[in-house]
Amino acid sequence: MKPEGPPKVVLRRARFLPRWSRRLTIGGYLLAVAAVAADFATGPGITFAPVLAVLPVLASVGTRRIADPLVVGLIAVLLVVGMAFYDADVPMVVMATAAATVAVVTFFGCANVAALAAQERELTSVRTIAEAAQRALLRLVPRRMGPLVVAVRYVAAEAEARIGGDLYEVLRTPYGVRLLVGDVCGKGLGAVETAADVLGVFREAARAEPDLAAVARRLDMALARRPESEEFVTAVLVGFPEAPEPAVVVNCGHPPPLLYHAGAVDEVSPPEEAPPLALLGLVGGDYHSRTLDFDCGDLLLLYTDGVTEARDAANRFYPLAQRCASLPHRDPDALLDQLLVDVRAHADAGLTDDAALLAVRRER
Repeated sequence: MKPEGPPKVVLRRARFLPRWSRRLTIGGYLLAVAAVAADFATGPGITFAPVLAVLPVLASVGTRRIADPLVVGLIAVLLVVGMAFYDADVPMVVMATAAATVAVVTFFGCANVAALAAQERELTSVRTIAEAAQRALLRLVPRRMGPLVVAVRYVAAEAEARIGGDLYEVLRTPYGVRLLVGDVCGKGLGAVETAADVLGVFREAARAEPDLAAVARRLDMALARRPESEEFVTAVLVGFPEAPEPAVVVNCGHPPPLLYHAGAVDEVSPPEEAPPLALLGLVGGDYHSRTLDFDCGDLLLLYTDGVTEARDAANRFYPLAQRCASLPHRDPDALLDQLLVDVRAHADAGLTDDAALLAVRRER
């Protein structure tokens, strides 16, 4: 049984500079070479030695080795010394000043490289901790649970981000398999703490409450009791009983799931509008469940608004239901992979919010 879970964090150091940066760096080296050539071409009365101070700066671009600017700086100092012998008519104080400038810039370049290397090591450590936190928060999900095939994906909007306020869970309980997908209205550590609270309460309540709507109410009460917290959570809960009975869906102010059934894609709208978790006591009402026929071959897609709010160059939202209708849905993993490729192609500027996706298909 192959587990599925949050995407693994891969820590890489960029070995190559962006193309525009490489071009500028090469241009700087060419100008330094031109300055040396011009110095020897113009005779002993004119010097371009101060230009060589740029060489250790160029050598420190994109490297994390102190030796690179140090070696290049030493070569630049030796070139200045050679120019001093050739440019006999230039005052010695000018050449000495040029050599000192190169030395000072070399030491600055080495210090800058050392500082960047230390920051990169610290960032790597933070990323490792963030990966561990994500693994604890969004645990691995078995690919198969009884008659169900499950796939999940979590995509961070920021390249360096690993955890956020989007959440999901899949549990086997005495009442069948139960799913949760949610989105915390908030950012930063506060959103992560709220997501952790929701998952903790869900993991306990889903195994204790026979009524899925009661699980939603317990989640709401737990969040409402949090002191000085302004975060609320949109969520959708789905239960699949062990017996061949209809699935149960409870929507708490979340975008409606999509159901693939008989070749069509339809939204699973709630029977009544309900507020997000933590707001039930403020706006009143209650959480209501609806049944859903979920036959063999059907697929249910749960998602957060990081997908539907992805915009193209014309500022148009991603038409999820329309685009999903054209994607194959026999394999949940393949569906989510192709869906993410399609979303990224639609959003030229990239995702503006984190996205969690969960697809479940009944095989028998």
